[in-house]
Amino acid sequence: MGAPAGTDAVRSQVSRSRAARGFGHPGKVIAGAFAAAVAVGTGLLSLPVARAGEGSADFLTALFHATSAVCVTGLVTVDTGTYWSGFGQGVILALIQVGGLGIMTLASLLALLLSRRLGLRARLIAQTETKALSATDVRRVIGTVVLFSLVAEAVVATVLTVRFAVAYDDSVPSAIYDGVFHAVSAFNNAGFSPYADSLIGFAGDPWISLPITAAVIVGGLGFPVVFELAREWRTPGSWSVLTRITVIVTVALLVVGTVGMLVAESGNPDTLGPLGPGERLLAAFVAGAMPRTAGFNNLDVSAFLPETLLLNDALMFIGGGSAGTAGGIKVTTFGLLAYVLWAEMRGDPDVDVGRRRVPGANQRQALAVALLAMGVIAVSTFLMEALTRFTFDQVLFEVISAFSTVGLSTGITADLPPAGQVLLVLLMYVGRIGPLTLASGLALRDRARRHRLPEERTIVG
Repeated sequence: MGAPAGTDAVRSQVSRSRAARGFGHPGKVIAGAFAAAVAVGTGLLSLPVARAGEGSADFLTALFHATSAVCVTGLVTVDTGTYWSGFGQGVILALIQVGGLGIMTLASLLALLLSRRLGLRARLIAQTETKALSATDVRRVIGTVVLFSLVAEAVVATVLTVRFAVAYDDSVPSAIYDGVFHAVSAFNNAGFSPYADSLIGFAGDPWISLPITAAVIVGGLGFPVVFELAREWRTPGSWSVLTRITVIVTVALLVVGTVGMLVAESGNPDTLGPLGPGERLLAAFVAGAMPRTAGFNNLDVSAFLPETLLLNDALMFIGGGSAGTAGGIKVTTFGLLAYVLWAEMRGDPDVDVGRRRVPGANQRQALAVALLAMGVIAVSTFLMEALTRFTFDQVLFEVISAFSTVGLSTGITADLPPAGQVLLVLLMYVGRIGPLTLASGLALRDRARRHRLPEERTIVG
């Protein structure tokens, strides 16, 4: 007599659960995958063929740039366009694409898991082995993410290619290469540029600056948000909490960044001062959007005033969307904490976003991500101060830029001692995988407690 169908289902579920536990926690797989990509990139960039000059890049230079590319940061210790050969630049571009697609795919799968309230911890990575998600679901998500990324990059690359060829008399192959390189780097929020001065030479050109900035913003929003906006842009009332917070905070930070740059730098003769009104507004908008976390600079960052550096520190720390290619603690973390603060000030028992109530677990996750990020930045700044003799403003800017995978710099990266550059490598790696790993670990963790301790209030503040 055969076993009942229900028994077979239970056995199948137990078997899948054991397979998931054997596979390991998703965070370990994410960390291992990025580490493997960095290792491969370091090996390729260490080859003599990857360098434009004689010999090969030293290990630290190869490791630094491979990490910066895979973690879509953009910090460099050598000039991308002159130090690396065509092969080396191709490796960097491929690493950027792999890193960006990996981030968006993993974050999108995490969103899918959470939306379906799945409970197995390892389902985020071991989809095909555990069958927690159907093969159709996984293929659809990954395929759509890849298609979305490639189409967005192709559109931006086409606009840039035409502009480089028509307005700057570039040859067609050169224009195509520059257009594709900047499009891929922008959409993945990497900030790498084959030009030594990044986008400074195009500060007043809207046909170069705006497509790149648009790619940065769209890539930073994330796949789930972009597709929900495409479906339901006419009905904001039906937006999910993720989309609502991402859009509200993104628009607010773009406005704050633009206005802040105008107020702080309009009188600075080394940045916005020499530009006309229209070019000044354009340059301020682009400069205010890049800390979110693209890394292209259309103005001389080393000439920024202290108040501008502080504004950029705040924008870099917050970063971009939770399911996008941007870094930082994410706009959803920052926005959710703002809603928590508002509810506490009003004395509301619940935290409501639109027509939805945010569970307490989400609130604690946002607080954990923010506090851990602040701790990492504080400790790293202390260590960098001990290793170098640069000013506090410069060191703090460099540390936040690395941890938030931004790529902006006041120009001290190449002058850091080897220990300082290794610290930045660790920050880029931790900053890239840390929030995603922590989010997956906290969000997919499901451990029931059989008891609760007595409640006791304490003094706060």
